[in-house]
Amino acid sequence: MSTNPHSFWQARLRPVLAHPKVLVGGTLVLIFSLVALFAPLLAPNDPNAQDLLATLLPPAWQEGGLAQYPLGTDGLGRCILSRLIYGSRVAFQVAVTAAAGTMVLGTVLAILAGYIGGWFDRGVSSLVVLWMAFPPVVFSMMLMVGLGTGLFNVILAVVLVDWTRFYRVVRAEVLVARQRDYVYAAHLLGFSHLRIMLREVLPSVAPLIVTLFSLQMGVAIVVEAILSFVGLSVPSDVVAWGVMLADGRDQIYQAGWGLMAPVIGIVFAVLGFNLLSDGLRTTLDPRLKQRGAH
Repeated sequence: MSTNPHSFWQARLRPVLAHPKVLVGGTLVLIFSLVALFAPLLAPNDPNAQDLLATLLPPAWQEGGLAQYPLGTDGLGRCILSRLIYGSRVAFQVAVTAAAGTMVLGTVLAILAGYIGGWFDRGVSSLVVLWMAFPPVVFSMMLMVGLGTGLFNVILAVVLVDWTRFYRVVRAEVLVARQRDYVYAAHLLGFSHLRIMLREVLPSVAPLIVTLFSLQMGVAIVVEAILSFVGLSVPSDVVAWGVMLADGRDQIYQAGWGLMAPVIGIVFAVLGFNLLSDGLRTTLDPRLKQRGAH
């Protein structure tokens, strides 16, 4: 009797999508993604256009505000809402690409080290210990000084700093997975090491990888904002949330809305990814599901 593939996936996905944290976090991430993708259509003004006759205007609902600038303007008369929307594009690109690069590098090394063991495992693990001795933010700043500003270099810096996060967690799971009966059975059947790693070990750690990927996207947004804040991220003509933080810092007492807008954007995006990650971990990890059932 054959099983309907549609019914199978529906039965697997329904409990995941029904989890409150996945639902709320996924909704926040979806909104953030749509804003980033359709920024040119959503922004009411050019984010870099200056109106020196309308500097530090309050939001439209406050006295002195203009409907043309819904969230007010900054010290150069630029529309804060437009800059907030366009800033999400940089955050989204860094979040997705940096998290993907971190996931690939960390997971590949983790599976190889955990499965092969021996000198390879000891060598990579020693490198990770040395790598993590550097404070992540300081390390990323040092890399940006050497690499130079630019979106690609920001992504590269995040990958080089944070791959150890994936490595340590995934390697621990691989060490457990390689002791499973189905892995021993695959050895007895004469399967190659590559096939065992791809067909037996990788699927067993896939839920953990998905969870870490979602979490890493939030981390990447924060790191990019920090680098932008200190002027070590994208060029000055590219709108980023960290750049908005640096611009709003000087007018924090006269026009606090210029600083609060990017803060709210960062919190909104990171909260979405963190909730999604926590919800996926709860629903995809069999041990946590069993614990919740009891």
